[in-house]
Amino acid sequence: MIRLLLVDDHAILRDGLRALLSYYPDVEVVGEAEDGLQAIECVNRLAPDVVVMDIAMPGMNGLDATRLIRQSHPETRILILTQYDDRRYVLPFVRAGVSGYVIKRALGSDLINAVRTVAKGEGFLYPSVASTLLEGLRQPREDVSEDAKPLTPREQDILRRVAAGETSRQIALALNVSAKTVEWHRGNLMSKLELRSVAELVRYAIEHGLSD
Repeated sequence: MIRLLLVDDHAILRDGLRALLSYYPDVEVVGEAEDGLQAIECVNRLAPDVVVMDIAMPGMNGLDATRLIRQSHPETRILILTQYDDRRYVLPFVRAGVSGYVIKRALGSDLINAVRTVAKGEGFLYPSVASTLLEGLRQPREDVSEDAKPLTPREQDILRRVAAGETSRQIALALNVSAKTVEWHRGNLMSKLELRSVAELVRYAIEHGLSD
């Protein structure tokens, strides 16, 4: 029996995945989490064999959660399930030690195959992801932040903290400024980077290597 933890901030998607996986007698969904911090708590408590992890979530994102889980539970296999197959997303997760990477447009049969494969200690890459990695290997390695728009050191610090899931009040206390100042910087970042939400700020941080 493969013990599975589902991590995604969309409850409807988790419900759908649980329903899909219930058809397979060798898989048991032992828990769910809606962000990276909950995922870490669930891994500590439930010791799943495989974690099916989304990337962009409120609070702690999937990349930071992956790194922490890999450090404390190296035996736990992490399978990324996301809509993104761009190499700026794929490469950081591969380097962080994930066992597999699947795109949400995949078939249910692809997902169960991926779960079974990584549970055996093998790697699984959805075809478009494998092509992305091969293309990356054919090109000279680039700094993932080369195409980032210029940000001041303070803006970079605030962006890292936002991506780590810190609230405006927490950031304000850490930087010894007011919460209103932090909110102004966050709004300015969104305007400067032409982004519309905190989730997009988190994605930008992951894409450009600004998520520690």
